[in-house]
Amino acid sequence: MKERNNNDFKSPQGRYSRQILFGPVGEAGQRKLRGSSVTLIGCGALGSMLASMMVRCGVGKIRIVDRDYLEFSNLQRQALFDEADINKNLPKAEAAARKLRLINSEVDIIPIVADVNHETIEHFIEGADLILDGTDNLQTRFLINDAAVKHDIPWIYGACLAASGMMLAVLPGGKPCLRCLFDKPPEPGQLETCETAGILGPTVGVVASFQAMEAIKILTGSREAVNRNFVSFELWQNRIHQMSLENLQDGCTCCGERQFDFLEGKGSLSTISLCGRNSVQVRPRVKGIAIDLVEFAQRLKEAGPIMQNEFMLRLQLAEIEMTIFPDGRAIIKGTNNIEEALSLYAKYVGH
Repeated sequence: MKERNNNDFKSPQGRYSRQILFGPVGEAGQRKLRGSSVTLIGCGALGSMLASMMVRCGVGKIRIVDRDYLEFSNLQRQALFDEADINKNLPKAEAAARKLRLINSEVDIIPIVADVNHETIEHFIEGADLILDGTDNLQTRFLINDAAVKHDIPWIYGACLAASGMMLAVLPGGKPCLRCLFDKPPEPGQLETCETAGILGPTVGVVASFQAMEAIKILTGSREAVNRNFVSFELWQNRIHQMSLENLQDGCTCCGERQFDFLEGKGSLSTISLCGRNSVQVRPRVKGIAIDLVEFAQRLKEAGPIMQNEFMLRLQLAEIEMTIFPDGRAIIKGTNNIEEALSLYAKYVGH
């Protein structure tokens, strides 16, 4: 950690003086924040806002893990970035770290450009006091849930699409966890994604604010104040709902039976670079998947030119061509980079 300049907690001009004035935080809570370590998984719309909030509130250390690169469509909602970052062809994690160090040089910011999977996640969360979800797919969220429950680390789930969002804080020591709500991820193609349904910037800000508030409660030691309800909202229609999870039935595969299927690699995606074709095949390991290609073509019609028949759907994305099959398999032509292929698969197939 770097030397602190002009940031005495008691100084009216101190960086965190207004935060410390809030009684439940105070000087003791601020010291706990300074001594805390957070792992942020995903640095897109939610993740970049969460990173900014965590760095500004004064966490001691934050790991930012993301496999993706910036593109212009990100700027509408990923408030931490600008055109210069895109022109530099920076990965999101690295671009975020550079910005965040200008905001608060006291925080130890560690950017990690990598895919989060069952082989890597336990390394990324080692020593973390909290895991924040900034991802854009349920596959990774189920993996986070497994790792967090196994290692007794609190984590905060957040998701947004169009004008809707949701949030759940998962604490060690019992239910609920994410798998109490959703036993398994939906099949590829069943859910809308930001690329098919769109996303409004204010939606992202609301979800990230809910997550950040619960994060501050946890990191300052105020766990009794943590909202244990499942929070959901739809901003366009002005609806907000909190659902109590106290009466969920016992028998959760993860937090009840402590079976960590996703952490063990069950149901994860398999990938292979296709030799000589500048292509990567991505295939779900879950058997029995069936995508309705006609319905899926309708969802993707705004993403780019589509050719579809009963056997496959082909989507043209600038220099990338995605061919998606009814069994959830996809061949992504135009790259032999597995991490790029996984990112495209998550964006357009939504799994």
